[in-house]
Amino acid sequence: MHERGVFGDRPLYRLEDLAELAGVSISTVSRALNNSDLVSERTKSRIRQIAQTHHYSGRLRDKLGPVAPTSRTISAVIPPPQGRDRRISDPFLLDLLGGLADQTIERDCDLLISHVMPSDLDGMLSLLSTGRSDGLIFLGQSTVHDDLNSLADRGVPFVVWGARLPNQKYCTVGSDNFKGGHRATSHLIRLGRRRIAFIGDIEAPELRLRFDGYKQALADADLPFDPALVRSAHFYLESAMESIEALIESGIRFDGVIAASDLIAIGVVRGLLKSGLHVPSDISVVGYDDVRMAAYASPTLTTISQDVDKAGRLLISKLLRLLDGQAVRSEQLPTELIVRESCGA
Repeated sequence: MHERGVFGDRPLYRLEDLAELAGVSISTVSRALNNSDLVSERTKSRIRQIAQTHHYSGRLRDKLGPVAPTSRTISAVIPPPQGRDRRISDPFLLDLLGGLADQTIERDCDLLISHVMPSDLDGMLSLLSTGRSDGLIFLGQSTVHDDLNSLADRGVPFVVWGARLPNQKYCTVGSDNFKGGHRATSHLIRLGRRRIAFIGDIEAPELRLRFDGYKQALADADLPFDPALVRSAHFYLESAMESIEALIESGIRFDGVIAASDLIAIGVVRGLLKSGLHVPSDISVVGYDDVRMAAYASPTLTTISQDVDKAGRLLISKLLRLLDGQAVRSEQLPTELIVRESCGA
């Protein structure tokens, strides 16, 4: 009765919860579920019974036999942005997944890429209920910030690549999107650009911060903010081309573009060239992410770099520490302006 009073009927996801119920250390629970000879059969049986009673769905759920204790499985999950599909072939996502994969190899873990893209709490919980994953890494927050907070309240082990948001209860690793947007815009202002457009979906948390940095840079330079220069575009080329072509057709004058991602920037450049404009002599363009193709685009793309290798190291490290019952903190990575041909200097 005491056990149910502490945790109720909800499923357990953390080894530390089992350890608290059993009155033993986390390492003892881990050894017991791995059938280690260092734990007595009586203790193993008691821990297994507690796990079954509370429908334990976390790490080592499927490892009640004699298996290698170092093997952990991590799932990378991509929430759909604002209810739309996000393509896993997105260049930045591929770079970020590559950084995660490199780290899981070094840490002797398996990495699963979930084709299930949950849009609510129940969908998120189902990812762990199968027992195939020990922990989760969400690549973006989309509109599920509140659900991620609920997930954290339930003790589910996960970390997020994303922005720091108000009332956040979970650990994030992400770049300084505000400063990145500010740095990109300030660079175009230094080049003499005065009518600078912003192309991207500002409903997404990270992109919103880039947009806020863009607006602040305009204010710092005493340049007026013109809402007519802000156009929505999704994370693929065709959407960006449509957005920039619509801006051109509107007749609104502009001489620079801040794109919310490199893929959007490449689409913008294509749309400008298709309309008979030249980059950068007519319009300067700056992207965001510094994906691998940015250095090989024509013209090569000036962009804001995010360190995906360091991001991969931090995301994996923090999740593994969570799985070991340790506390972790959110971390923000610096950004860097990479100057190439598309801005003119």
